[in-house]
Amino acid sequence: MSIALSELSTGTSIGSSTIEISRADLVRYAGASGDFNPIHWNERFAREVQLPGVIAHGMFTMGAAVQLVSDWTGDPGAVIDYQTRFTRPVLVEDLDGAPGAVVEVAGAIGAIDVDNSTARVDLTVTFNGQKVLVKAQAVVRIW
Repeated sequence: MSIALSELSTGTSIGSSTIEISRADLVRYAGASGDFNPIHWNERFAREVQLPGVIAHGMFTMGAAVQLVSDWTGDPGAVIDYQTRFTRPVLVEDLDGAPGAVVEVAGAIGAIDVDNSTARVDLTVTFNGQKVLVKAQAVVRIW
């Protein structure tokens, strides 16, 4: 996709996506990231440490959410900065390989910096109608 900075305006939507997460996805992410904390795969352990159940890795959620921006730009290398705050866990139920959680992501242009050829994309990331990431912002370079 070819994006012209001059065609963007603050508030313009870049689209939305739905992320379906299964327990199997968490196991694959644990293997790739090396994060084998049992709160991400062991129901009993998660409850023992006062969680409502198995939760998705925060970095998994963060990374899955920014995919919307990468898809919009057509170039993952265009994302030059990405930051967020984690506010709520994403509870992933055990549904025999079916999605145990659904995260919704929407993006909009939050700011444009013509001098640096960048745009800031603000992401709204929700699970069960509640924000799980706040101040989720990706800065993209647009040539």
